[in-house]
Amino acid sequence: MNPSDYLSQTLAESTAIKERFLSECGDSLVAAAQLVAAAVQSGGKLLIFGNGGSAADAQHMAAEMVGRMLVERKPLPAIALTTDTSNLTAIGNDYGYDHIFLRQVQALAAPQDVVLAISTSGNSKNVLLAVEAAKKIGCKVISLTGGSGGKLSAIADIALNASLGKNSSRIQETHIFAIHSIVDMMDRFFLHPSSQA
Repeated sequence: MNPSDYLSQTLAESTAIKERFLSECGDSLVAAAQLVAAAVQSGGKLLIFGNGGSAADAQHMAAEMVGRMLVERKPLPAIALTTDTSNLTAIGNDYGYDHIFLRQVQALAAPQDVVLAISTSGNSKNVLLAVEAAKKIGCKVISLTGGSGGKLSAIADIALNASLGKNSSRIQETHIFAIHSIVDMMDRFFLHPSSQA
């Protein structure tokens, strides 16, 4: 196979994963946008976390909310728990890597908040521990996963799973579609006019 054919193959694969995701999770994607909008309008915030590329996705989503995406509106409260190197390294050093999101959730989460947990496998231990803590606090949980969905899909209030995804790269391409869709639908359909700039 030459490079051009390989690119065509990966594009077709990525497109098929997104199409299946939308057919399986379209209603849940709308529900996720509604849930985040309701939380921020009632004084809550969105906490987002994941590892590696999923950490980048968490930061990307927080930027779309605090800044803007396609619709001009007031900044919305969203925090990526992946950005504070002092927190991450101190918690990792003192308690272990499995606790890097857990401790931040315990410190920052409130019952009116929503947690968006990202794990391509659905089995990242540090993500699962943080989600369990968030649920004890009373937060609603949205998960972004791939393949079988792992343990994370089973404990989320809204599970968004790229089921056809066989590797992190293709799954993450669907995750960024989901993130953009949640913010865009929230802005266009679910925020009250008072939230607009």
